[in-house]
Amino acid sequence: MSRLTLTVRARLTLLYTGLFAVCGAIVVAVSYTLVAQLGAAGQTSSPGSNPAPAAFTAQCQSGQRGAHLDSGILAKCDAYFRQLGAQSQRDVTLSHLLQYSLITLAAVIALAAVLGWIAAGRALRPVHLITAAARAASEHNLSARVAPTGARDELRELAETFDEMLGRLQAAFEGQQRFIANASHELRTPLAVMRATVDVVLGNPDSTPGDLRGMAADIRGAVDHAEHLIGALLILARSERGLTVREDVDLATAAEDVLDAANLGDRRVHTTLEPAVISGDPVLAERLIANLVDNAVRYNVAAGDIWITTGTAAGTSQLTVANTGPLVSAADADRIFQPFERLSDRTSHDGFGLGLAIVAAIAAIHGGAASARPREEGGLSVTVTMPSAGRPDHGPGIQLPEHAAVPRSR
Repeated sequence: MSRLTLTVRARLTLLYTGLFAVCGAIVVAVSYTLVAQLGAAGQTSSPGSNPAPAAFTAQCQSGQRGAHLDSGILAKCDAYFRQLGAQSQRDVTLSHLLQYSLITLAAVIALAAVLGWIAAGRALRPVHLITAAARAASEHNLSARVAPTGARDELRELAETFDEMLGRLQAAFEGQQRFIANASHELRTPLAVMRATVDVVLGNPDSTPGDLRGMAADIRGAVDHAEHLIGALLILARSERGLTVREDVDLATAAEDVLDAANLGDRRVHTTLEPAVISGDPVLAERLIANLVDNAVRYNVAAGDIWITTGTAAGTSQLTVANTGPLVSAADADRIFQPFERLSDRTSHDGFGLGLAIVAAIAAIHGGAASARPREEGGLSVTVTMPSAGRPDHGPGIQLPEHAAVPRSR
């Protein structure tokens, strides 16, 4: 046997009606008691206040039939009959009061049920709008919104929060779709290069061993390109899963290791490395620094400069990598942390547009953030801020001396 389940609107209506019925019954009971007590207090003492003897009653009745009675007895009889009349009137009044009060209470309870149903419907209207918006939302259409109006109450706050959640989901899905489209485009490029190279060589019946070796070299370059792209995508996916390893990592030491292994070309590197210890994944931290250095080397001018600085401030560890290069607008600096975003044409460099996106993702899972600022002389300055891993051994509030910095030029 299925269990009867009432809707929220029905339960609210029953609750409103029940509360009104209880309060109305209390009012009726109190009114009836007060009227009964007032009627009893208004009665005066008389022979009728107590049961009269049968002889006295018969005597009074004989006086009514014309028998001669003493004036004192007549007065007592008159008071007695007046008392009986008042008591009878009181009983009739209380009876009518109770009857009419119960009828009125029943009618008002029915009216309260109707009004409670209407009020519950109006109160739950935002919930119905949220339900409709949730049903209309899908993976391909998240544009539905509740758009609540009226007084700012708890239900309106709930509807506004739901709209904000749908907005975040829509932005996430759109970003995911753009990411998939861009990744597909980037992966299709090396495949197209390999297909074209093979078709050219196979389509020429006079191909020489040198042509085959050239084809192999081109295919190897395309494979390397695809492998690097897949590696970058895997690092980005790993960073989005969150931290699985937590160790104390000194950004200054990691920067030294990255610079030792980096191919800087003719770039001049200037470093000011102070201890900046964070708690996180040392592999991801080194990848973050390597991507910043690679970006500074790649998007630079010939014989340009790179500045790398690490340090702590207000309980945070900071890493800044700046470089000379072309002028960058503030609008471009705001979007370079998006996947597959480049400040120049796609084909002008051999990068994938994922380097700074990986930097932002790694900084985020370490509880920090990355920001970029154009340099007035040209180039870019990128700063990563992450929480420090505890206090230094020399105690809080003591600044590192200036000679603790390790200046170096390359």
